[in-house]
Amino acid sequence: MINAESYEAINKELKEKNVTLVAVSKTKTVEDIRALYNLGQRDFGENYVQELVDKAAHLPDDIRWHFIGHLQGNKVKYIAPFVQLIHGVDSLKLLKEIDRQGAKFDRVIDCLLQVYIADEETKFGLQENEVEEVMQAGPFPNVRIRGLMAMASFTVVTDQVRSEFRKVKDISSKLESMGYNLPIVSLGMSSDYKIAIEEGSTMVRIGSLLFGTRQYTQKGL
Repeated sequence: MINAESYEAINKELKEKNVTLVAVSKTKTVEDIRALYNLGQRDFGENYVQELVDKAAHLPDDIRWHFIGHLQGNKVKYIAPFVQLIHGVDSLKLLKEIDRQGAKFDRVIDCLLQVYIADEETKFGLQENEVEEVMQAGPFPNVRIRGLMAMASFTVVTDQVRSEFRKVKDISSKLESMGYNLPIVSLGMSSDYKIAIEEGSTMVRIGSLLFGTRQYTQKGL
């Protein structure tokens, strides 16, 4: 069940700051997503391929679907026909596969490079030098790199979170000084999105504040 009051407040706050809200709808029902859609939300994020494909088939075509999970190369083909933005490109190999699938469907697929900033081995991402290497690779005519994405450490130490977010913004600024156009910095979730915005995030991924605590009952591909 959605929290309409929370959504309205967060959406108003983010619009005033020109920050895009991606509603993280993983494990949520089609009915819950439709309820938020009816309030005006259009950007939704999923992290399981099969769950995303199934939901997209039952919801309005003007939803902008974001894939925000760890994406395996052999699953790209399932979302390539319709995905709006792939957030977690963490290897050149994956980028090449997205480009290949984009060509098959005659699409240019927007992507974000995932930067590794967290003090946790369970998170994915590219080191700073690897980000630059991927940016310099190509050309990839069916991929458009739109910016960077990262997940901070799971910690209550806000100074650490702030420092990690700042690192991503610094990398983005460095790349833009080299001539790359990277308008998106995707940082921040329900627990830390305010810090993320202060440190330069232009897109936040919020779930529990909009939908409540997740019930992990579904599995993806």
